[in-house]
Amino acid sequence: MEKYMDYVLEQTKNILSIDSPTGYTKEAADYVIRAYESLGYHPVKTVKGGVLVEIGGTDEKDAILLEAHMDTLGAMVREIKGNGRLKLSPLGGMNPNNAEAENCRIITRFDGKYEGTFQLENASIHVNGDYNDTKRSYDNMEVVLDEHVTSEEETRELGIMEGDIVAFDPRTTITEKGYIKSRFLDDKLSVGILLGFAKFLKEENITTKRKIYHHITVYEEVGHGACGTVPEGVTEILSVDMGCVGDSLQCSERQVSICAKDSVGPYNYEVVTNLIKAAKEHNIDFAVDVYPHYGSDADAALEAGYDCRHGLIGAGVYASHGYERSHVDGARNTLELLRAYLV
Repeated sequence: MEKYMDYVLEQTKNILSIDSPTGYTKEAADYVIRAYESLGYHPVKTVKGGVLVEIGGTDEKDAILLEAHMDTLGAMVREIKGNGRLKLSPLGGMNPNNAEAENCRIITRFDGKYEGTFQLENASIHVNGDYNDTKRSYDNMEVVLDEHVTSEEETRELGIMEGDIVAFDPRTTITEKGYIKSRFLDDKLSVGILLGFAKFLKEENITTKRKIYHHITVYEEVGHGACGTVPEGVTEILSVDMGCVGDSLQCSERQVSICAKDSVGPYNYEVVTNLIKAAKEHNIDFAVDVYPHYGSDADAALEAGYDCRHGLIGAGVYASHGYERSHVDGARNTLELLRAYLV
């Protein structure tokens, strides 16, 4: 699988470069569709805006649906202040502490994009004596536009209005030691991994026993990404999302995480057991963990009423929903586990 890792990383970087806060994912979806088409597949865009593609396989009555999501955290303009600056409302769980001083883009509906920076109000520490003690919130933070505007009227004249999408800079870099650092590795790294798996199956001319589908979802960050679009015959849904790295957890950025339980509840016992068995038999570096604050597309699908087994795996990611970090080894181990489990 090593020869497919360059492709995984290339696709991950490309997708990370496309703004796709939840609710504004068309450009990312169009790119993912073209990527699958270039591999020889026939993806379709769902009504909701996700990407569904049949990957192959023979057993249509015991099919598996692999899901990753391309929507990310972001924000929306909720108010234009009297001084021309912008108050925001979060899209998904973008914590204002993690977004402070980040460059961002305001995507207007009709008048292009504008740049700015998300700052604490009165952000100069030489001026603001309460800077250190101020709790960061969306009520006391603002976007300072990189435009010569000093009033609400001047900002509106640019075409900016309430409801415009705000996308934060991902700041993607891959270090010489193989660390992948970026916002929104959750879950664009997994989209790259699924594309790499699709490329592997196609180029190696592999037909799996089970029918395999990929669903690259949107709206995962607000909880309903996978609440539809489960093809007939699917008996198992496997989310490929970020693995959690942090205190009291075993996973590192260089491993693939197999989740046994998240905040919604336990994953299917048989699925988790078989994933662990496949990892052990193929000497894949993995960890099994219980995530304290997490919900996945697989959870959402079951909550929507689908009668399926479900599981969750992913490359270890540190500082989730902040400036995240994973490693090439974590992506490789995730790709290897997909092969061990399904081929």
